[in-house]
Amino acid sequence: MSDTATTTEFKQWICNVCGWVYDEAAGDPEHGLPAGTRLQNIPDTWYCPECGVTKADFSPLDF
Repeated sequence: MSDTATTTEFKQWICNVCGWVYDEAAGDPEHGLPAGTRLQNIPDTWYCPECGVTKADFSPLDF
């Protein structure tokens, strides 16, 4: 398997505080994040729209 296949997959991230899920494929257009925005590309000033913590408080959502 090539590295390209793994780098193109979008992930979902869960807020460790409130459980809100950020889906990279869908983004969060209401809060300025277009579809396809990777968590690492989100500005550090962004915050969880539900509880207000920063992206540092998000973990990968494993299925």
